[in-house]
Amino acid sequence: MYKIAVVGSADSVIGFRALGLDTFAVENAEETRKTLHEISKPGEDEYAIIYVEETMAQDILPEIRKFDERPSPAIILIPGREGPIGLGQRALTEAVEKAVGSNIL
Repeated sequence: MYKIAVVGSADSVIGFRALGLDTFAVENAEETRKTLHEISKPGEDEYAIIYVEETMAQDILPEIRKFDERPSPAIILIPGREGPIGLGQRALTEAVEKAVGSNIL
């Protein structure tokens, strides 16, 4: 059965736990990297979607981009409590351009 995970600072992920999503509180890029590595392994309880807080993802973007070549899990960058820093919007724009052939956003 596929699941959904949220990786980010403790303050950012707490609300997602109330929605029934699996949450992983991390404090820096290295913890984010390790957590992504662990939860993205194929297995019995695979994650189909992993939301990652933008501020935690910004220092490991090359590693996150490797997931673009895989069908699962989908890594989606989301803003943290401080607000967006633009990484999620940029990733969405790139995905649309790739799919459509031009920026329609």
